[in-house]
Amino acid sequence: MASSADRKCDFPPVVFVVGGPGCGKGTQCERIVEKFGFIHLSSGDLLRAEVASGSVLGKQLKATMDAGGLVPLDTVLAIVKVAMLKKRESSNGFLIDGYPREVTQGERFEQEIQSPVLVIYFEASDETLVKRLMGRGRSDDNVETIKNRLHTFVESTKPVVDHYGKQGKLVKIAAEGSVDNIFAEVCKHLNEHVK
Repeated sequence: MASSADRKCDFPPVVFVVGGPGCGKGTQCERIVEKFGFIHLSSGDLLRAEVASGSVLGKQLKATMDAGGLVPLDTVLAIVKVAMLKKRESSNGFLIDGYPREVTQGERFEQEIQSPVLVIYFEASDETLVKRLMGRGRSDDNVETIKNRLHTFVESTKPVVDHYGKQGKLVKIAAEGSVDNIFAEVCKHLNEHVK
């Protein structure tokens, strides 16, 4: 049987980007891609693409996502890993947006792929997140689903913040300021941690 080290692949630096739904992760990731040449992988976008494919897995994912639940850890990890393998040769690094959602998911990622060099946590109040989400107009952004997603985020993802904080890999960034000010803070930390 292969050890976990044997299963790992050689990837450029990985940065996890976490925060509540609607905190601005996608906007900041677009800017990081432009400035640093990273590949942006949004677990949510990858899952939505699978749903759009109409596959059996996609139909199962749609039911889970429409109910505001979390997709199984192994499913998300497999989808993210395939996307990374396709892009690893052309990347200065990977931004993995909306991942990990649970400590176990992060640990599995580290066993199967590699450890992140940095975890960026965008903090915003529930009030701000609800306001932003209601303004997006996505089919999965209705009041009930938003409440479920915020509850799921608090219950599952906050421990991720504590976990990486204890490892010294976490950077908390206030996500309620201007896009430019938030990005300046992001750049400061990326320049310090990603060589």
